[in-house]
Amino acid sequence: MSKPKIRFKGYEEDWEQRKLGDVTELKSASRVHKGEWTDSGVPFFRSSDVMAAINGTTNEKAYISEELYEKLSNASGKLEEGDVLVTGGGSVGNPYIVPNSEPLYTKDADLLWIKNQGRFYPYFLYEYFFSPTFRIYLSSISHVGTIAHYTITQLSETPISLPDIEEQIKVGEYFESLDRLITLHQRKCEETKKLKKYMLQKMFPQNGKRVPEIRFAGFTDDWEQRKLSEIATMHARIGWQNLRTSEFLDSGDYMLITGTDFEDGTINYSTCHYVEKERYEQDKNIQIRNGSILITKDGTLGKVAYVQGLTMPATLNAGVFNVEIKDKKETDEKYLFQYLKAPFLMDYVTRHATGGTIKHLNQSILINFPVYMPKKSEQEKIGLYLMQLDSLITLHQRKYEELQKIKKFMLQNMFI
Repeated sequence: MSKPKIRFKGYEEDWEQRKLGDVTELKSASRVHKGEWTDSGVPFFRSSDVMAAINGTTNEKAYISEELYEKLSNASGKLEEGDVLVTGGGSVGNPYIVPNSEPLYTKDADLLWIKNQGRFYPYFLYEYFFSPTFRIYLSSISHVGTIAHYTITQLSETPISLPDIEEQIKVGEYFESLDRLITLHQRKCEETKKLKKYMLQKMFPQNGKRVPEIRFAGFTDDWEQRKLSEIATMHARIGWQNLRTSEFLDSGDYMLITGTDFEDGTINYSTCHYVEKERYEQDKNIQIRNGSILITKDGTLGKVAYVQGLTMPATLNAGVFNVEIKDKKETDEKYLFQYLKAPFLMDYVTRHATGGTIKHLNQSILINFPVYMPKKSEQEKIGLYLMQLDSLITLHQRKYEELQKIKKFMLQNMFI
């Protein structure tokens, strides 16, 4: 008998420790051979369907005939709303709540069937299978780090601590709300990414055209095609200036930006090293400021970052170009950043590369990269709009990550 570290106000009773097989009835379906699968009929659920439901992805559906379903169900019973399925094969120990009582059949040992029978709140049990308590148990019955099968015998022996049904409902509803928020921000993030990808295809001219398919109201002029070297200079740390890792400092007044510090179009300053003042002053062409556009030329090629929120002097490590606009009256920084960050740059590099794998992004290729340029006022609108989409993507991604951390903490502290 014990209690969780965090629980809702008003609940003080110890939780009862049981084995799952003593709490409710556990079953598995009768065997269905692959030759009995059909293109339509009653859905036939497998472990891959459970994982798709957890991950929010799609899975190729399988079915069995209604006649076969009725025949097998007469022997094994029918799934009911609130029953819980657990993967016994593939990625084992992952749960799925049966959402309704519509006909559904499962693959025998691939999915284990926990009958509800009013002994547990479905979402409480569902979240229990993600808790550290269960994951530790699952690891303990593994022989070589991974477990190929989670059997109905092992499911029956699985330890579980249960509060009364009222507290189960409270805990289950809390995690259900948390999961909805996590799913919401994950979906919003993916939707905004898709929107941006679509707009990148439509807001820039394609296939030799002089105007894009979608543009802001009031703009009708043709766009001009320019070479990148005509609108910007490109500088990188040259060979004799290269830094040794022994020169990297963990703190200091002069930041060193490396390609590995790039993160979703920005710089992750927490991963940056520092250098002595002498190294910073060595080359003014690679001294970085807010609004600088950076491109990786080694390692992961063609990653682009726009410098924002920089609070100290900074310079570049080897392997990164500093792209400086020549005339800011003609070219908007945010527009050029978004154009370089779009797929056009790497598509161009791939087409013009010699040999097989591209190991370096040579300046000789980069200077001739064609950039479509509208008037500055239209550039500003496009650049701002795409930056706003980036901000939305970042917002939803951060919310998603924060909620995942909260859920992990609560799973550690709201279950025994």
